[in-house]
Amino acid sequence: MSRINTNIPALTAIRHLGRNHADLQIHLQRLSTGLRINKGADDPAGLIASERLRSDIRTIGQAIKNSERAAHVLATAEGALNEVSILLLDLQGLIVESANEAGLSDEEIAANQLQIDSILASIDRIANTTEFAGRRLLNGDLAYNLSSIPSAAFTSVHMHSVHLPPGATRPFDVRVTQSAQTARLDLVGSSTSATTVQIRGNLGAELLTFASGTTISQIEASINSITPHTGVSASVSGGGVLILKSTEYGSDAYVSVEPLSGRFVSVGSGTSLRDEGVDVGLSVNGQVASGRGLRATVRGGLIDADLILTESYAQTLSSATFHAVGGGSVFQITAQVNQNGQVPFALDSIHSTQLGNEDVGLLYSLGTGNDHDLAGKRFENAQRIVDEAISQVAFLRGRVGNMQRNQIETNINSQGIALENITAAESAIRDADVAEEVSALTRAQILVQSTQNTLKIANSLPGMVLTLLQ
Repeated sequence: MSRINTNIPALTAIRHLGRNHADLQIHLQRLSTGLRINKGADDPAGLIASERLRSDIRTIGQAIKNSERAAHVLATAEGALNEVSILLLDLQGLIVESANEAGLSDEEIAANQLQIDSILASIDRIANTTEFAGRRLLNGDLAYNLSSIPSAAFTSVHMHSVHLPPGATRPFDVRVTQSAQTARLDLVGSSTSATTVQIRGNLGAELLTFASGTTISQIEASINSITPHTGVSASVSGGGVLILKSTEYGSDAYVSVEPLSGRFVSVGSGTSLRDEGVDVGLSVNGQVASGRGLRATVRGGLIDADLILTESYAQTLSSATFHAVGGGSVFQITAQVNQNGQVPFALDSIHSTQLGNEDVGLLYSLGTGNDHDLAGKRFENAQRIVDEAISQVAFLRGRVGNMQRNQIETNINSQGIALENITAAESAIRDADVAEEVSALTRAQILVQSTQNTLKIANSLPGMVLTLLQ
């Protein structure tokens, strides 16, 4: 073949040279970027899978950052609550010390009251100033806003966690399914022979000795005089029945009567009678709550709440409704922005006007000039208030710790493992294998050089036609 107008071998060499140059550029680009897929044309299916995995990597990484920030928020709150707990323990000690009236002067009592006032002011200051990134944590800003709470049904409602629909309220229907009861013994008779009887309740036990002919009304008065020591009160019905009741409700409360000698009303010597109270039973939005006395706790699902019922409501099989209308806070700790990936959380106010409850009293009442200051000498009630406040703060600290350990920390660990595995999967699809690419680059370089030499030879072939003209 001796044609000079069309050099087919040269065209073939040019075509292969272009392909080899393109292959060389691909391997150079992969080695330069470290990526096997730099554009969609490199691997369309792999690019789709890689982009999806990249989205997961980005959201999981942010979820881990969110969880770490949530842990810092909770640690800030827990540190402040720890200081409040220490102050409350000091307050408890001051009340016990002040109750030792015979051993303290009026000046020492006044000094203790001054210290109590200072402690209350410190608690309020901590409540007002504990904040994270400008957001106050313990002043009630992060508590749920509840409306339409019927005062005839509840003395206290604490909503710790609830999933609120965006821009909407959530109603709560509370139904009493089992009435709360005190322990009760009905003793029939109008008088008693000389007898010694032990009256026991959940607060303690006392011995009473009655002479022969003691009337029921006198027995009633004697039992009521020791009620603060036993937790048992007495009353007489119109039919002359002596009724003994525990002052508290629920299974922890009981009444026990044991005559040690003689005959007590209708109970013979050595005969013991005992009765226990009944806890309230109720449901919240159809979910069964755990009752203890007049208190009820509901956990799980969309609700985490503690309720204290009034005596009248807890003893009637009826229902009451209130609403959560806002407030609280939400921690987004997973990659999916939905309720499954969010943890609602509330931090109630720890002001001295909020610690305690309406039944025993509120913490601020221990301040000078209030109902339970040291001058009023109501030390027993004051101690009950502080006990309730200590329990509330301890419970709040426990909830914060539970959130940190069992939800935030475990979430960080599980999300970290997911991030490692998804990143590895994405790397296998998108990242370049340097050893493989270097080998391919060497091959491409050799092919380019070989093709260039081939093209040189192909271009020289038409020149050989000149030998025919000599």
